[in-house]
Amino acid sequence: MKITYYGQSCLLVEQDGKSVIIDPFLSGNPHVNVAPKDIKVDAVILTHGHADHFGDTVEIANNNNCPVIAVVELAQYTAGKGVENTVGMNLGGSKQFDGFKVKYTLAFHSSSIEENGQNIYLGEPAGILLTMGDKTLYHAGDTALFGDMKLIGELNTIDIAALPIGDFFTMGPDDALIAAKWIKANQVIPVHYNTFPPIEQDAEAFAKELEREGIKGLPLAIGESVEI
Repeated sequence: MKITYYGQSCLLVEQDGKSVIIDPFLSGNPHVNVAPKDIKVDAVILTHGHADHFGDTVEIANNNNCPVIAVVELAQYTAGKGVENTVGMNLGGSKQFDGFKVKYTLAFHSSSIEENGQNIYLGEPAGILLTMGDKTLYHAGDTALFGDMKLIGELNTIDIAALPIGDFFTMGPDDALIAAKWIKANQVIPVHYNTFPPIEQDAEAFAKELEREGIKGLPLAIGESVEI
């Protein structure tokens, strides 16, 4: 499994000729220099509907003629924006696709998007267990620390996790460290930080704290990849 970090919470995940992108917030992120038109994937997977996660979903899905996988209300919203192929799932549900499996987990956050001064409800936020080949990535989405992360760790073999560390809107580094231990991840990629002033964090310091707990921290630069 190869994972490339594209800022905020966006990951491109590749395995055996298949690729998916999670939360493709690219053109709106001033720190990212990859264009949506350059993304070639077999699916777009969303954790929730906030603009810094929904991002370039419509353009990427239409360019690649690929499905958008999301919680059902968000999938319906995406279909209304002109994406022909959407898969509306929900928390606890899983589905085997061609070359990868998606299971949605709990996340504690919110999910909406603003249009014409109104917030549109887009279903519940979620985390993602993405399995490709014999490797499983847990992308926690935007979330607070919550006790059932222990259960996620007990019921799944998580090879690598992406955990938000930005604080303010999500859990911060201290809670993310606890989450990393609860989910029993071997490696952790910090996400959802340094995009905007309220979520500025020192990812290198977080990685050092992980190392003290015997967990490999991977504070990837934007555009940097790791293979597991």
